[in-house]
Amino acid sequence: MEDKDKKNEFLFEKVNYKILLIGLGVIALGFILMSGGGSEDPTVFNEDIFNFRRIRLAPTTVLIGFGITIYAILKNPKKA
Repeated sequence: MEDKDKKNEFLFEKVNYKILLIGLGVIALGFILMSGGGSEDPTVFNEDIFNFRRIRLAPTTVLIGFGITIYAILKNPKKA
């Protein structure tokens, strides 16, 4: 009887999965912010690859997303 109860139990709670999805969305947003800035002609240099959005904002957003996902994994809702 106890084996059936163990089968239906998830690894995380519902709150953990919500936080995890938010973190994955933030990571995806960071990678979207990093995209673009290329040049149509490979012999022409485009300064847009060095703007604030691609150098500072996007990597920071990705790191924040990783932090959120780590928090979602480590959060124990049964504790408090």
